[in-house]
Amino acid sequence: ERITQTVEITKHVVDIEEKGVKLRLTIVDTPGFGDAVNNTECWKPVADYIDQQFEQYFRDESGLNRKNIQDNRVHCCIYFISPFGHGLRPLDVEFMRALHQRVNIVPVLAKADTLTPTEVERMKNKIREEIDHYGIRIYQFPECDSDEDEDFKLQDQEMK
Repeated sequence: ERITQTVEITKHVVDIEEKGVKLRLTIVDTPGFGDAVNNTECWKPVADYIDQQFEQYFRDESGLNRKNIQDNRVHCCIYFISPFGHGLRPLDVEFMRALHQRVNIVPVLAKADTLTPTEVERMKNKIREEIDHYGIRIYQFPECDSDEDEDFKLQDQEMK
């Protein structure tokens, strides 16, 4: 019997308070993404979910009672890329191309600690080239302030 393609969308909500600032962080996980043999349009449930959250927020903003609006929009997508292979898979490209207009995408090389520093650098460069080649817009971290010290600026540049 064939296993049906299922992409679940699971929400985990965590309340964080740091230095008097309260933040409600919602993490949306998508177990089952990319697991099927035929992954045609498996990104569609994720795109639909993101669109639904924006539509709900818009409806709430347009309503009369705007004081207690809950913001469930997806602001960032941390997309894990498999370290096994030679760059992006067609599924990765299709997913990021479908969502880069909707949400900030931060590509992350998964399990990078299983690779040597040289392999990590080579893989990152390959992925960057492919992202540019396919015209995928990913989140660009902002520049640090000009009044920061040189060590911080170097560290910031290295992180980018």
